[in-house]
Amino acid sequence: MDTDKKDMILREGFLVKRGHLVHNWKVRWFVLMSDKLLYYKYEGGKRDSCQRGKILLKDCEITCPFLEYENRPLVFKLHTKNGADHFLEACSREERDDWAADITAAVNKLRTTEDRKVTNQEDAAGSQLHNINLSKVLDAMYDVHSGINMSSHVEHGSTYSNCFSGSAVVDWLVFMQLTLTRVEAVTLASALLEEGCLRTVGLKSVEALRTAGLGEQFMDDSTALYSFAESLKKRGSVKSETSLSAVEMSGKVIKRGYLLKQGHRRKNWKVRLFVLRSEPAFLHYFDPTKDDISPSGGFSLRGCLVSSLDDNGVPSGVKGNIQGNLFKIITQSDTHYFIQAPTHQDKMDWIEAIREQT
Repeated sequence: MDTDKKDMILREGFLVKRGHLVHNWKVRWFVLMSDKLLYYKYEGGKRDSCQRGKILLKDCEITCPFLEYENRPLVFKLHTKNGADHFLEACSREERDDWAADITAAVNKLRTTEDRKVTNQEDAAGSQLHNINLSKVLDAMYDVHSGINMSSHVEHGSTYSNCFSGSAVVDWLVFMQLTLTRVEAVTLASALLEEGCLRTVGLKSVEALRTAGLGEQFMDDSTALYSFAESLKKRGSVKSETSLSAVEMSGKVIKRGYLLKQGHRRKNWKVRLFVLRSEPAFLHYFDPTKDDISPSGGFSLRGCLVSSLDDNGVPSGVKGNIQGNLFKIITQSDTHYFIQAPTHQDKMDWIEAIREQT
């Protein structure tokens, strides 16, 4: 790639894209340029040199978050000038919001000065929170069809059913256009909490409510749990259960990201969403093309060895036409995992993060 073209790259990385004709989800490597978003396929551990598609950004509209996929809360939508919709999923809320912000910035640069003036006038309208009816907001949140989704969450080894995270509430309020920003959404959620419409679930949200100052009671956090007030129990009461798998998934999330993993049997390379947790230290991986919220696999990091592999040549045990940036994890039971990061920096970051947990 020549220098001029490389200078145009604003951002690149893995995202999961929904197909147009067959609505399945596939992992693609996305490259954000000043006026378009390109995407490529990874084949056999290496990026395909031929692009699979292109999304033109001029007059593109971004919806972030986009919450119409129940098991995929990290999706954002691009609506192009010609009416095409593209649904993209990131590996974390931070990644999703960063991608959306960078794409929005690129779209804004393509707009005319007149368009920018209109946008600024709309933005200047300011907050509408003083006109919000909390009872109507609660009714909308509680709606079986379009309201916030309640599910099971794990905290400190206990599984709580029929609840939702703080970040999910903020995402929903922004998506439903009840607030303009996440800051406004936190303020509105805090008001719902203060009025007894919502209640805390688990230790983190309870502690935050106890120690926070006025206006900061509610947490925009994926690990802080909440539910509806006891008076709204007909949609299900919160129950706490403990299991071995719940203990594995109960640790604090240290790092999330897309990495390529070599299969143990077929030795083929697949993109997986890796989630690193501490206390207890576990590394789980998920198939991002499926809606299943359970991990495809995982292992304890206790007694694990992690090492960087040389990019010169193909290391022993590695198959396929690989891109490079390899590292290996050997578990306490002597299972070998070969993993490939998108960049050298990503590889070193993951190795350091894993070593801190072993």
